[in-house]
Amino acid sequence: MSSPGAYRVDPLPSPVPTSVIDPVVIVGAGPAGLTAAYELVLRGVHPVVLDQDCRVGGLAQTAEYRGFHFDIGGHRFFTKVPAVEQMWRRMLGPDFLTRKRLSRIYYRGRLFEYPLKPIDALLNLGVPLGISVVFSYLRARIRPIRPEVSFADWVTNRFGRTLYRVFFESYTAKVWGLKGEEIRAQWAAQRIKGLSLRATMVAMLRRTFARHRGTTIKTLIGEFEYPRLGPGMMWEAFRRTIEQGGGRIELDSRVVGIEHDGTRIRAVAIERTAEQTTYPVGHVISTMPIRDLVDALCPKPPPEIVAAAHRLRYRDFITVALIIDQESVFQDNWIYIHDPRVKVGRIQNFKNWSPDMVPDQSRTCLGLEYFCSEGDDIWNLPDAGLVELAKEELGFLGLAQVARVLDGTVLRMLKAYPVYDEGYEAALDLVRTYLAGFANLQLIGRNGMHKYNNQDHSMVTAILAVRNLFGEQHDLWAINADDEYHEMTTEPAAASEAEAISRGDLRRLSASQPLVPTAVKNGRPT
Repeated sequence: MSSPGAYRVDPLPSPVPTSVIDPVVIVGAGPAGLTAAYELVLRGVHPVVLDQDCRVGGLAQTAEYRGFHFDIGGHRFFTKVPAVEQMWRRMLGPDFLTRKRLSRIYYRGRLFEYPLKPIDALLNLGVPLGISVVFSYLRARIRPIRPEVSFADWVTNRFGRTLYRVFFESYTAKVWGLKGEEIRAQWAAQRIKGLSLRATMVAMLRRTFARHRGTTIKTLIGEFEYPRLGPGMMWEAFRRTIEQGGGRIELDSRVVGIEHDGTRIRAVAIERTAEQTTYPVGHVISTMPIRDLVDALCPKPPPEIVAAAHRLRYRDFITVALIIDQESVFQDNWIYIHDPRVKVGRIQNFKNWSPDMVPDQSRTCLGLEYFCSEGDDIWNLPDAGLVELAKEELGFLGLAQVARVLDGTVLRMLKAYPVYDEGYEAALDLVRTYLAGFANLQLIGRNGMHKYNNQDHSMVTAILAVRNLFGEQHDLWAINADDEYHEMTTEPAAASEAEAISRGDLRRLSASQPLVPTAVKNGRPT
C-alpha cells in the first residue's frame, strides 16, 4: 500500500515575513484546523495545533476496535472546489477510493430508495397511502404554505404533507430533537435544495431517456470518494505532512484559557494530564465551538456576550459499533431509520464503504447512530446499556439477528451539529461582532462558525483564513455551504494539480447561500 503524507513539503514563497505571522496557534485538529496548518507549513510557518481529543479528524475521525474501523457518521468526500479535490488526491493517492452509493430509508418494515424515487415510494407505500401522497402533493402545489417559515412548510410545499409525515417528520425529530415546525426553513434550503417530488420525477425520466440514448446524465450523486480506511486516514495523512513540515499537533490538550488585552489574543493555555501549558500567540485560528471559545476568554467578555454564546445550541451524537458474525447484512452504505418505534436514527454498514474497514471478511461492522443531547436519557445510558439498546433495536428492525452480534463498542461526540433554532442568528451576530474586535483571531469550520456545513467548505474557510494572514482580505462569513451539491451535481471542470481556489469556485460557494428565512415563533414569523 502507499504511504500517504510521506512526500516532501516545499515552502511556497511568501510576500509577508513569517516572523510577522509566527507564532500561530490553531485550536482544533479537525478538517478545518488541519487544512489551515497544512497551508501554513507550505508557506514556511510552523503552527501549533491543539485538540482535546486523542485522535485527529474531529467529527471526521475514524475509530478502531478489535481491528474494525468505524466513523462518527459516514463521511462522503465530494466537492465542487477543484483545489480541495486535488488536495485530497495528493494526500492519499491510490488509497482514495471511488465508491458506489446506495442508501435507503427504512419505514415500518420496508426499504425505500433514497434519494426518493416516486414509483418506488408509491409501490412500497401501497395503494391507499399512495393515493393520499398524490392528492396531498397536488394540494401543496395548488395551495402552498405562505409564508414558508419552517422546515415542515418547506418540505410540505415540495413533497406534500403525506410524504412529509412518512419520510421527514420522525427522522427530523430524532436528529434535531425538535419538531419540523420548530426548525427554520433555512436548514431545509441549505441541505436539500433542489429536491422535490417534481424534481425527482424529472431526474428519473432524464435517466431513463439517457440510458436509451446510451449517454449518462449525472443528476443525483451515485458515487463518492472515500479513504480506504475511513476519513481518519485522510486526516492522519494531513497530520504526518504537517509534522514533517515543522508543525506541531498536540492532542489530549484541552484549551482552558485564552488571554487577551481587549484587542488582541496574547496567549492560549491548555491542560494536559493535569498540567497546564501556555502558548504565546501572534495569531489564533479557532475551530472550537463558539460557546467554549467565549467561556475560555480571560478577562471574561461582557455578560450579554456570554449569555448570547450560551444561547447557541448543539446536537450531540453517539455511534454504537456492533460486530456481526455475518458476511453480508445489507447492501447499502447506510440506511435512514424513519420508524418512530425505535430511537436509532441511521445505520452505517462500514464494510460497504470500504472492505478494508473490516479485518475479517466473514464478518460485518454496523454503526447504529443515536442523535441526542448531553444529559438526556440516551446520552446518560452507560456504554453497556447502549450496546444492548442497539442490539435490541437491530433485531426489532429485522436487519440482523441479535444472536449473531459478537461484540460492540460506543463512541460519543459532543457538539456534533450546530442547531438553527429560533433566536440563534441574533445571538450569533452579537458574539461575532464582539469577537471581530480581536485583530489576530479568525474563526473557521463547522463549530468555529456555528455553520452546518461539510468538510470541504470547512477546508475552504481554512485556506482563506491562512491567505488573510498573508495580506489578502476574505470575509470568511460570506462563504456558506453550497446548497446544491449535497444531492445534486454537475461534472466539475478539469483542474491542474497546482490550481488554487479560483474566484469562480468562491462564487459557486457564496452565490448559493440560502436567503435568511424568518424565525419560527408559535408558527408565525417574528
